[in-house]
Amino acid sequence: MSTTTEVAVPGPDAGKRDDPSPPSAESPVRATKSRRRRRGRNAVAAFGAAWLVLIAGAAILAPVLPLPAPDQVGDQYSLAPFRTMTHLLGTDQLGRDQLSRVVFGAQVSLAVAVGATLLALTVGTAVGLAAGYFRGVTDVVFDITTNTTLAFPPLILLVALVAVMQPSVTTLTLGLGIVGAPTFARIARANAISFAGREFVTASKSLGSSTFRILRREILPNILLPVFSFATVVAASLVVAEGSLSFLGLGIPPPTPSWGGMIAAGRESLYDHPPLVLVPGLFFFLTVLSLNLIGDWARDRVGRESSL
Repeated sequence: MSTTTEVAVPGPDAGKRDDPSPPSAESPVRATKSRRRRRGRNAVAAFGAAWLVLIAGAAILAPVLPLPAPDQVGDQYSLAPFRTMTHLLGTDQLGRDQLSRVVFGAQVSLAVAVGATLLALTVGTAVGLAAGYFRGVTDVVFDITTNTTLAFPPLILLVALVAVMQPSVTTLTLGLGIVGAPTFARIARANAISFAGREFVTASKSLGSSTFRILRREILPNILLPVFSFATVVAASLVVAEGSLSFLGLGIPPPTPSWGGMIAAGRESLYDHPPLVLVPGLFFFLTVLSLNLIGDWARDRVGRESSL
C-alpha cells in the first residue's frame, strides 16, 4: 500500500507577507480634517488681519477722522457707551471722548510695538546670522551676550532706561527693541547653522563668492521666513510690555493717550464706571489676540513648507 505525499510547490507569491489589515479608509478622512483645520486657521488669521488693518488704518488716519481732540474736556462726564452718537464709546471722568482716546492711543501702542519689533528683528537677525556662519570666537561672544541679556530682568532694564532717559516713543522703542533682539538672534543663529553647511553654500564658496555675498544671497533669504513668522508673536508681547509700562506710569506721560495709561486712569472708577477700563482693555485684547493668531498661522505655514 503506497502513500502519496503531496508537496506544495511555492507559487509566485510565496514569501510575500499578507497584509493583515485592509487598505486604510482613514486617509481621505484625515486629509479632509486637515483641510478643515487649515481653513479654520485661515479664517481666524483673516479675522486677525482684518482687525489689525482696521486699527492701524484708524491710527494712521486719526488726525483726519471726524473725532474730537483726545485731550478735549467736555461737559458730559463718565458717559456710558452707545448713549449718544456724539460719543459712541462714552466719555471718561473729565468728559473726554473714549473713542478718540482709544484711536489716538493706538498710535502710541502700535508705533512702539512695530518700531521695537523692527529694531529687534534687524539687530537680532544680523548678529545671529554672523554668529551662526562664522562660529568660533564670534559664537562664544554671541552666547555670552545673549545669555547675559536674557538673564537680566526685562522690566528692571526698561525701568532703568526710562529713569535715565526722558519717557517717549523713542525711549520705549529702544528699550523694547533691546529686550526683543536676543530672541531673534537665537532664531537666526539656529537657522544659519543649519544652512551654512548646505551644498549650495559650498558651491558658492567654490565659485569664489565673497563672504558678504554668501550671507546676503544664500543664507539670509532662507532664514527670513522663520524670523518674520516669529515677529508677530514678538510684536504682541511688546504691545503688552508697552501697555504694562504705561499702566505703571513709566510709559508716555499724559495727556498723550495710550491704552495702558487709559486702563490705569480708569481703575479707580472700575466699579462705578467699568467702560473706562473695558473699552481700552477690549482694544488691547483684540490687538494682541490678532497678532497671536497671525503668528500661529505663519508658524503653521513655515512648518508645512519646511516639511516638503
